[in-house]
Amino acid sequence: MRQDCMNNDFVEIDSQESLEQFLTASNGATVLFKHSNMCGVSSRAYDEMAKLKEPVGLITVQKARAVSDEIEKRWNVAHETPQVLIIRDGKLIWDASHFLIKADAVEAAVRQMSSEQ
Repeated sequence: MRQDCMNNDFVEIDSQESLEQFLTASNGATVLFKHSNMCGVSSRAYDEMAKLKEPVGLITVQKARAVSDEIEKRWNVAHETPQVLIIRDGKLIWDASHFLIKADAVEAAVRQMSSEQ
């Protein structure tokens, strides 16, 4: 797992091991962002996610398809890109895809989950 050079708030997740490390290192809600580097909608969602203050686990599906598959299996969600998932205590608590990915919506969901702890 390494910090992505494009944005300090993104943590690149490219293996199941780095996914586990990211989930374990988080305190409270964890934000995962599945991104396709070949999709205009995903590029727009990337710009939205770059606005977030909290760290975002970035899964680029072209480089980490096995991680994307693990997310689909573990949290029983259909594969989509772009897709944002918020995980807390190992459980999927919020998700959005495509044009529903907005920084303010993700921040509001994280705040709500943090206040419920």
